[in-house]
Amino acid sequence: MYRRKGCMISMLVVLVLLIVFISFAATTLQKVFAFGSAISTQKNALSTQTGYMATSDRVNILVMGYGGSGHDGAYLTDSMMIMSLLPQSHHTTLISVPRDLWVQNPANSGNYSKINAVYPVAAGDNNQNPIAGGDAAAQKVSLITGLNVQYWVTINFVGFRDFINAIGGVDVYVPDSFSANYPINDDPSINAGWKVVKFTKGTHHMDGETAIEYARARYVIDNPAEGTDFARSARQQIIIKAALSKVKNIGTWPHIYSALDALQHTIYTNLSLADLAEFALHMDLDNAHHVGISTSNVLVNATSNDGQAILLPANNNWQAIIDYVKQQLYN
Repeated sequence: MYRRKGCMISMLVVLVLLIVFISFAATTLQKVFAFGSAISTQKNALSTQTGYMATSDRVNILVMGYGGSGHDGAYLTDSMMIMSLLPQSHHTTLISVPRDLWVQNPANSGNYSKINAVYPVAAGDNNQNPIAGGDAAAQKVSLITGLNVQYWVTINFVGFRDFINAIGGVDVYVPDSFSANYPINDDPSINAGWKVVKFTKGTHHMDGETAIEYARARYVIDNPAEGTDFARSARQQIIIKAALSKVKNIGTWPHIYSALDALQHTIYTNLSLADLAEFALHMDLDNAHHVGISTSNVLVNATSNDGQAILLPANNNWQAIIDYVKQQLYN
């Protein structure tokens, strides 16, 4: 009798746990679908539109970061990086595209701008058409690098700051010390003043604000090497890796709902959530090959007709950029 009662209680416990699990899973699934629809042009979050992981073909994704509303030049993509992946081997190449590269914008218009303006010109005022912006930027980068860049992701730095705070901050190893002037407020109409941010070599726990300052600092005071676009791109990769590592930690999972809410206002992509997750699982950031298109290889400093400091290919040889990128790819 007691044994039968004990078995019944055990069954009831299992049943209750099962009901709780199913309810949680259903809620989570609804959350995932809503999240996938919010961040992607593809509304079926769990389906693949590409099937690229089943092939040996190289997959290229353009990742663009902008400041977002409230910033001066809110949708200028000051961070542009191609993540190039061979899915079968996990070999990953990260190619930094300098924001000052001088290009025709829009295509075939006879008008020129820095490449960081391609996205906002196509997207329109207040980022009204982010799909047009993403497609235009991907097409321009494809033309310049010779890579077939079909996919793109945009990152709003304000939202990314909130995401890092939602997961409790990140542990970051700073490989090189530096100090930099940094705006007190991203909107100069609120506060046009500047402050000095300092980062010392070693491991630090960073909240969202500190992580973004580390990733975006440009006006370096005491270490010129950290003031380049390539150095900023490397720092942004460090922050992204730290965030991915934190998300994989089971201790972060209780905060996953608030993290998804923050991330929903952070990224937008023409990949489905399933494809984006597949790409993230296959890429190898720890052993990635870093490539910088810069004045150290195929570019030279120049000045535009209206006095802007810009970058151009040496001897106006655009093919040299394509050849250089091809030589540097991790095969």
